Amino acid sequence: MKEWMKNIRQVVPYTPGEQPRGRSVIKLNTNENPYPPSPLVEQARSNIRRFRLYPDPAARKLVDALALHYHLEPEQVFVGVGSDDVLAMSFLTFFNSEKPIFFPDITYSFYDVWADLFRIPYQCQPLDGQFRIRREDYEKPNGGVIFPNPNAPTGVAEDLDFIEDIVRHNQDVVVIVDEAYVDFGAHSALELTRKYENLLIVQTFSKSRSMAGMRIGYAMGSPALIRALNHVKYSFNSYTMNEAAIELGTAALSDQAYFEQTIERIVRTRERSKKELARLGFSFPDSMANFIFATHPRIPAKEIFEAARQEQIYVRYFEKPRIDQYLRITIGTDEEMDTLFQFLQNFTNKN
Repeated sequence: MKEWMKNIRQVVPYTPGEQPRGRSVIKLNTNENPYPPSPLVEQARSNIRRFRLYPDPAARKLVDALALHYHLEPEQVFVGVGSDDVLAMSFLTFFNSEKPIFFPDITYSFYDVWADLFRIPYQCQPLDGQFRIRREDYEKPNGGVIFPNPNAPTGVAEDLDFIEDIVRHNQDVVVIVDEAYVDFGAHSALELTRKYENLLIVQTFSKSRSMAGMRIGYAMGSPALIRALNHVKYSFNSYTMNEAAIELGTAALSDQAYFEQTIERIVRTRERSKKELARLGFSFPDSMANFIFATHPRIPAKEIFEAARQEQIYVRYFEKPRIDQYLRITIGTDEEMDTLFQFLQNFTNKN
């Protein structure tokens, strides 16, 4: 190795879902919303005129809108470039103990990447045989706790009492609940932030608000946590949110009726998809997200994944221990799901 290479930080990067191109593609691999954002977003887009100027570094318009929407004070809201940016900033801000942070062994695969990048010690706590968190695993000394609810890629959601029990046993560290998929059927733990000042809730516009391409994420918690996040943000990059994201995110929040209608459509399709997958012989945890984590008792998941890809149907396959026989299937439109089910019917019959 050349001498200068010894000073380069070596990490194994996160691998994002494949982004296929083409009009004929059925893309069910990255948990995007199959429906467009609110019409108010399109209307607001034509009114953006300030690209010549720097955006407001505090993103006050969006912060104020989020605070109003969730009945919080602006000092309890932090925004960033997608929830990945918010979560990475949170790792950097809150996980600085010599003790390991805890998160599940089957979960969002960016957590261990950030831990390695920022030199944070960590321990993965194994989910049980039903892919559920074992609360007793989080009652040991640690340097912080993070988990998604619903979990990804399993879609399993824990109830509010379960989450509070974990927070109650970890009041000497920061606990982060990653709620990227909470709008599809889980109960947000936001109300617990009134009781526990060490609890941070992270959400996103990418899934339920159909704005993955705009990159808007946010965190909610005590003023002390949000202040710490902002101190790190301003030491890293003052202008994280661009003008379009601030304006269009604010517009999306103002259309609650459209938001609820879109969620209802996705949930309805998800529940129908569970019945269809069960009919085809698949089994899966009961998902409360906008995807289903399914396995077939006879046919390897990788074979189904590769055959579907040949037909321009993209689902997510993880070649990892414990989950390499599962496919994560995003809920698309009814028409897209019907095409998937027809493919699966034909493929399972042949095999």
